[in-house]
Amino acid sequence: MPRAILSVHDKTGLVEFARSLTDLGWELIASGGTTRMLRENGLSVTEVADYSGSPEILGGRVKTLHPAIHGGLLARQTDSDHLELLKQGWDYIDLVAVNLYPFEQTIARPEVTLEEAIENIDIGGVTLIRAAAKNHERVVLVCDPSDYPTVVSGLQAGGVSAETRRCLAVKGFSLTARYDAAIAAYLGGEETFRLEAYPVQRLRYGENPHQTATLYSFEPGIGFLGGNLLQGKELSYTNLLDLDAAWKAALSFEKPAVCIVKHVSPCGIACAAELAEAFHLALASDPVSAFGGVIACNRPIDAATVEAMDDLFIECIIAPSFSEEARQLLAKRKNCRLLEVQYAEIEPQYELRTITRGLLKQDLDLGDPSGAEWRVVSKRAPTQTEWTGLRFAMTACRHVRSNSIVLAQGEATVGIGGGQPNRVDCVHIAIQRAGEKAHGSVMASDAYFPFPDSVEVAAAAGVTAIVHPGGSLRDAESIALGDTHNIAMVVTGARHFKH
Repeated sequence: MPRAILSVHDKTGLVEFARSLTDLGWELIASGGTTRMLRENGLSVTEVADYSGSPEILGGRVKTLHPAIHGGLLARQTDSDHLELLKQGWDYIDLVAVNLYPFEQTIARPEVTLEEAIENIDIGGVTLIRAAAKNHERVVLVCDPSDYPTVVSGLQAGGVSAETRRCLAVKGFSLTARYDAAIAAYLGGEETFRLEAYPVQRLRYGENPHQTATLYSFEPGIGFLGGNLLQGKELSYTNLLDLDAAWKAALSFEKPAVCIVKHVSPCGIACAAELAEAFHLALASDPVSAFGGVIACNRPIDAATVEAMDDLFIECIIAPSFSEEARQLLAKRKNCRLLEVQYAEIEPQYELRTITRGLLKQDLDLGDPSGAEWRVVSKRAPTQTEWTGLRFAMTACRHVRSNSIVLAQGEATVGIGGGQPNRVDCVHIAIQRAGEKAHGSVMASDAYFPFPDSVEVAAAAGVTAIVHPGGSLRDAESIALGDTHNIAMVVTGARHFKH
């Protein structure tokens, strides 16, 4: 009779899994808490203490640490190993279902004590995982409740395959490595950053055909950006960069918003009461650059929004969901990829960039830091309409490459300039793209004006209000020049570079 040991903290799906094993003729052994739960649900199970002949001791600190358990797990499929077990009155253990005390969740609590953290360091569970993973040629390890159905299906089909056992073993070793790293970092107080990533897909190529590329995720088993590709051909390296940039920008706004991105740079961002109207406004910002771009929407896409797209060539669309009618309309665009991502927050809230022999890690720029204060420094205060435009423009500004300049009318960009070595060139680019719409627009800058020339160019184009962080030695000159042209000026004290 095959034998399984179950010792789990997270009991999700445990009873169903154990019942499936029993139905397949397996004998169950379990630790104290797991035993109680199984017996309460009418299952026959032998407690570890009864199987090993050794009681739990030290308040439960020692439960499964016994040769009867680990000999049964580590014994190889040989006559000599099996005979050695039988002489001791033990036998093979063929499957382990185990998960660990929640150490990381425990230390994440602000009020946690060192004693609580120490008591949530799992010893027996980690040892079970390592023993089963080491001997995965014979033993099946299940350390994630989501794998219960896969294991049951394999057993029902005659046995869990060698490849599946190997994959489950790798998952176990990855879990214990991450677990031990978290403990070491907590007790050592070191800011050692350990990165674990799981392959999602080998991409066709990188930025160029001669560069190889692979997409990895921070969680096993998730898709592109944590979402599902509903339609279209395989996503490329540059598609993913554009989708990520557009999605982060769209999620920056509370109102229905659309962001159009081309080569990682927003060319149009807008908010409106209806998504279709937001799309029209975003497209009008720079219709030339929007051709072949990526579109992100922070609301479900309906048929009206698809119809608003008309015959614009679009590489990819990302949204929380797509209505059935929208899907039918978009199905006609066979080469347009549709990515459905059903979450409302960006995770993780940090970003990594590689440099030679190292990497940089920083928090995401999610807006002005606590304590930032928007101050009117001009003679004229902004009108209510200008305030709306300024706040929108500064939010959009965070997603444009520095030195970023955004011109807006209402809650829609009309001109965007960024990624140039000097700020005044970005002002010229934004005004050129805005054309006549520059007149009467408001302007946001991601950093201060080192010289008043940017304000002078904006004034000549008809900009009526400006927001920027301030802090330049020549702030007074920029303010005075703005006052000369009756421009309302606000400083925020918070820079938003995006290199």
